[in-house]
This record gives sequence, C-alpha cells and structure tokens, in this order.
Amino acid sequence: MTYFHKHDAIAERVNGSIPAVLNAIAQRYIGEHPQHGVQLRIHRQDGFRRTGDYRYEMDLDRRWPNAKAGQYVNVWGKLWSEQDTLLNTSLNCQSPVTIYANGDEVFKSELLQELFPERRTAIPLPVRRGWNDIVLRFAKTEVGFGGTYGTGSFKNFPLHFLTPGPDREGEEGWLYSEPFDEEEGLRLPDRDMHEADTGLSWFPRRQWSEAESKAGNFGRIFGEKQTSGIVYAWSRLERLRPSAEPIILEGRHDGTLTLYANGIQVYASPDSGTFRIELQNIQSGIDLIACSRTAAAEAEPNHTDLAVANVSAIIWGFRLYDPQVGAWRLRLPYHVAGYAGKWLYAGVFPKGREPDPSRMIATSRVFDDGGSGTYWQADLPGGAIRPFLENTHYGKWNYPLGVTLLGLLRVGRELNRPAYIHYTLDHIGLSSSLDRYALWDRQTYGAAGVNNQLSAIDSLDDCGSFGATMLEAMEHGDVPDGRAVADRIARYMTEDQERLPDGAFYRVRGSGETRQETMWCDDLYMSTPFLMRYGRLTGEHAHWDDAINQFLRFRDYLFLPEQGIMSHVYDFVRGRATGIPWGRGNGWVLFSLTELLNILPEEHERREELLAFYRDLCRGFLALQGENGLWHQVLDRTDSYEETSCTSMFVYAFARGIRLGWLEEPEAYLDSVRKAWKGMTRISIDWKGNIYGVCRGSGYSFTALYYRDDLGWNLNDTHGIGIVLLAGTELLRLNRELSDLPDAKKESAHRGIGTAAQV
Repeated sequence: MTYFHKHDAIAERVNGSIPAVLNAIAQRYIGEHPQHGVQLRIHRQDGFRRTGDYRYEMDLDRRWPNAKAGQYVNVWGKLWSEQDTLLNTSLNCQSPVTIYANGDEVFKSELLQELFPERRTAIPLPVRRGWNDIVLRFAKTEVGFGGTYGTGSFKNFPLHFLTPGPDREGEEGWLYSEPFDEEEGLRLPDRDMHEADTGLSWFPRRQWSEAESKAGNFGRIFGEKQTSGIVYAWSRLERLRPSAEPIILEGRHDGTLTLYANGIQVYASPDSGTFRIELQNIQSGIDLIACSRTAAAEAEPNHTDLAVANVSAIIWGFRLYDPQVGAWRLRLPYHVAGYAGKWLYAGVFPKGREPDPSRMIATSRVFDDGGSGTYWQADLPGGAIRPFLENTHYGKWNYPLGVTLLGLLRVGRELNRPAYIHYTLDHIGLSSSLDRYALWDRQTYGAAGVNNQLSAIDSLDDCGSFGATMLEAMEHGDVPDGRAVADRIARYMTEDQERLPDGAFYRVRGSGETRQETMWCDDLYMSTPFLMRYGRLTGEHAHWDDAINQFLRFRDYLFLPEQGIMSHVYDFVRGRATGIPWGRGNGWVLFSLTELLNILPEEHERREELLAFYRDLCRGFLALQGENGLWHQVLDRTDSYEETSCTSMFVYAFARGIRLGWLEEPEAYLDSVRKAWKGMTRISIDWKGNIYGVCRGSGYSFTALYYRDDLGWNLNDTHGIGIVLLAGTELLRLNRELSDLPDAKKESAHRGIGTAAQV
C-alpha cells in the first residue's frame, strides 16, 4: 500500500536524522493546534437542560402545559462545521417531530418512535461548511410533547448548539417558540431572520421587564434568590488616553457598596448614597470589584417580606459615571460571547462566607456560597456564564491525547526543546485546573461544557491514559490541581471500575451495547501506566500489585500461545476470545508492559515472570514484522494495511528492551528496529511531519475482515502521533548509549542501529 509518492517521504529530506523527523512531527502538531483556551458563553438557565450524554431535554410539556393537541413548537439552533459532512446525532421523541437542516427535511419520526420514547434513534445530520440552521418541529399530542436530541457520541466531541439569528449572537443553547396552529403557517426560520420577523415569540426570554430594569443590577439578578446576602461584580477599567491626571469615578448605589481597585479598597459605605473617587497613578487597566449587601436586608421585617414577594421592590444596585468624558471605559475582564454588558456578577454569599475580593478575579473557580456553589452570571434574564472548550485538541482530555502529549513531553526533554514541554504542561494544566469547575458544571447543568470525559468518568478510557501523562508532566513543572485529579482517578480505578472476581478489569457499562461484558487488551494501557506512576508518587505499592495482576490475568484470557501474541477482546457473553490479533491492541500491551517494567524495582518478586511475558510477546511480534519494516493492521494478515501506531509501539518496546538489557538476544531486535524506523520514514511520515496509516478508534469483531476492511486509517490521528514521537525518543536514547560503548562492541552494534542521530 502506498500512502504518498516516495519523493514526499520525510526520509528524502532529512538524511536519516531522527531529531529532524521528531521536530517536523511536533512542530506540525503544535502549529495545527494553537493554545486557544475556553470560550465563555451566555447560557440561559431557563433553557433546555442537558442529559448526562450531552443531549438536550426538549421538555415542551413542561414549557407549555396549556398547549393544545395538534399545535406545534419550533426548536431552533445553529451549529458550526469546518467541512461538509455527516454528524452523528440521536433522538428520543415524546411526540411527532420533523428535523430540518438548512431548510431541508432530514428526518421525520415514525409511529413506533413516537409510541416508544425509550427507543433511541440515530440520525445522521448533514451539515455544510459554516453555520447550519437546525430546526426541530414538534407536534403536541394527548400523551406527550417534545423529546431529547443532540450529539450521538459525546465522548469524542460533544456538539454544543448555539442560539441562532442575529439577536443573541454567541449564546449557547436553543430557542423554542410559543405554540402555534397549523393554519398560522409553518414557515421555517433561518439564520438571517430577527426573532420578530418570524411571526412567533421565542424563548427563553431575552430582555428584562420594565419592573426588573428599575430594580437595579443586583436587584434584578439576585433579588428573587435572597434578600440578605453579599454579592460581587467584576469589571475591567481602562484609561483611554495617556494622562498624568487621576481617573475619577462618580456614581450612586442602592444598598451598601465597597469598591476595590486591583485588590485595594478605594471606597466603602454602609448605606445607599453617591460617591466620587480619584484613582492616582493609573496608566494601564485595573480590575474593579464591587461588593454589596442588599438595602432590604437591613430593613424592617415587613419591608423584607415585601422585597421577597416583589422583585421590583428591591432597589439594589449601583452605577458608575465618567465625569471626565472619555477618560476611561469599562469592559468585561474576559470576553463572553452573547453578552454586551460590562460587569460579571457572582453571589449570593451569606455573611461570613463571602470570598476575599482578591480571589474573585478568576474564571476557573466555583465560589463557595455555603451551598452547592456559585459562578459568574450576566445582567440578563437567567444569564448564566459558562466556559466551553470548543477546540478539537488543545485543552481537551481524552486517551489518544494522553499518549500524544506524552510523546511531546519526552521529545521536548530529549531534544532540549522547552517549548514542547511548556505546550504540554499548558494543555494538561488547562484540563486539570478546570476539573473542580467541570464537576460542578455537570451537576448544575446536566453536562459539563469542559472536560466532558474527565467529568463523567465511566470507563478506563476516560482517565488512565491522560492521567498517566499528567503524572509524568508533574515531574517537569506545575500542574494545577494535578494531585487532586490523580486521586480522583485512582479512586475510580480502585472503587468504581468493574472487575471480574479475580480482580481483572473488564467492561460492563458506559461504552455502548456492543461492548458489554468484554475484556479489551487496550485497557492495559488505559490503566497500568497510571497505576505504576501513581504508586510511585504515593508510595502505596498496592497500586503496583494491581497493575501486575492486570497483566497476568489479561494474559490468561487473551494470550495466543501458538503465535505468542494477544487476541484483541474476550467476550464473556459468548465465553471466548475473538482470536483476532489487532495490531494496535497488541501494541498497547507491549508498550504498557514496557512502562511497568521501567518502574518496577529489580528485586520485585514478580519481575522475572513479567520479563518472561515481555520476551514471549517480543518474539511473537518479531516473527510477524512485514517486509517493508512495518507491522500490519491484523498482525498475521499481510493483506491488511501497514499500520503505523502498532509499528511505533513495537519499535519503542524493542528499543527500550535492548537499551536496558531485557532482551536476551538483542541483535535481531536491532535489525528489526532499524528496519521499522526506516520503513516508517519512507512509507508513513511525509516531509511536512504528517503521519499516515494510523488506525482509527475501533470496535471489535470475531472476524479479521472487520479490522482489515472496515477499520480504516486516518491522517494525523492522535492514536499514532505521540507513539511515533515516543519511538523516536527511545531510538535516540538507544543510539546515545550505543555510541558510549567500547569500540569493539560499538562496531557490532552500529551495524544494526546507526549513529546517535541517524538510523
């Protein structure tokens, strides 16, 4: 199989230099995935709540309890796509529904779907590059109204629908119309239409009522929640023209007010009133924090009762004025899509539980309000502010990215490229720093806008691979909340992950109907490197015992002794292993065993047994290497394509075994490593650092034809990028040690492996 013209191979450009290959791959990856952080968006709290699988509960019976049978409601959202494609979505419907994409009907429910709402229907959604209008038109019946709709598989990339039309640009969520009759017309809205031009009223409501507007900013946002408590507002003040003059703030407030400028108190009053403040020596922006307690809180009991009963009676808030006319401006401290206001708001905090103002200048923290916690809000009806991670790679937490970042981390170390290490630490740190927030976000809104897998752990895939890389990254620099995240992962593996009676991990829930009651050799990588590193971190070597037990038990179920390799899956429903030696699955096993042996002490009582297993596997894999140096997608099927990720894992494990003396007859493995790396640089890595021939994420089957024909490869798949980098770093380390050998041994070794920079 040819992935590209031989002239485009990286081997044609770098004269065998391993560092040149690794730099090309690392730089291409980082360049394609820049360090964009989270996007803050408005989320209407009275909009549709999401389920744990990231779909939206379109509960129209609750929204419109007085709707009549035969009436309709339109649910309208929009979705951005980078290309023309089909997206996986799914639906459970409580009533008849028709789905439209960009004005075209793409789905109409059938009788059985409407009568049995527990039936989940997969709907391929056709989208084109750019914005796509999606409309669901539900019909009211006597027994139901609405449904649950959204992303088909949230583990990979959950779909966040945004509010359509020009009126609420940037908000997250859907609009839903008032009920309407068929004779009123069934015209579909489109992205250029203002809500008023559709002929329907749309919800959640967009603006404050007149009475709410008069209540003051704190009053209309927090008045219905609690009349006795402390709230904060945060804005950024910027000087608009160079001047040595002080900045003057004037304003008035209803209720108490304390103002802080860059953490320093500049004004305080226990009563309503007006103020004038001069801020000296301000040449750049400052963070303004306003803190207030409602005036109604100190009123007589009958006044307090009135305030609780009628939000418009709570006159509580503040305003700032610029008497210098154009000397300064206020802006949001962070951009919030869908919000034109100048302040972020947080509360209500009981007296004695209010945060220190200096700790309010943060967007990754849930604030302790004495209850379930609170976060920033906007001056809009139901206007919660939520962070969403909308990148495809940077900042996301998933298992292929775990091995990708591990590769970048080690390449940075081996090539002395601090930028690669910093990029990796920043990516991991963004994920870990959002962990506490994401757990709160999921509890509050049904599904988190960030860390979708880490916040909803229900499998080893969700935590072990990335968690192991995080633990290694913690040895190179600061990882915010890394230890807390690691502890949570360890608790999941120890207490929650399903196990057989012998302690072996297996899959029961959380991975789809076809993966129930199964053991996958992949899961050795999703668990044991983390357990080994966590045991080293904590000194609790029971985690090492657990990792060792996994290898020995997985060997019992999956090892194919005639070939010395592993079956991909054991199916407990059918009572047998599949017998198919999938390449990457076998790669995970050998790679993970190599990681375990690298940490396990030489004197450990089970080390020799594990080394024997490692050598058995190496012999089995060595015998199946393809003629071009790569291993095949199905290891014993030369008619399957040459697969890059498993090849890289075998190179990594062989090279480390040679270097550390684990292999008893290293010469054949030296030849194998040389042949494999040469093959990859000619067949599956082009001169720009693109990586070809990496199998996509898999299911499982009892037939090799599934793996050969149906399980194709992707370009630059993160299942392969990191492990290619790791293979290269192991070659560099091996070459470096070979170069330090005495001359007699060096000559023999170089016949198999090349120089320190070349293979």
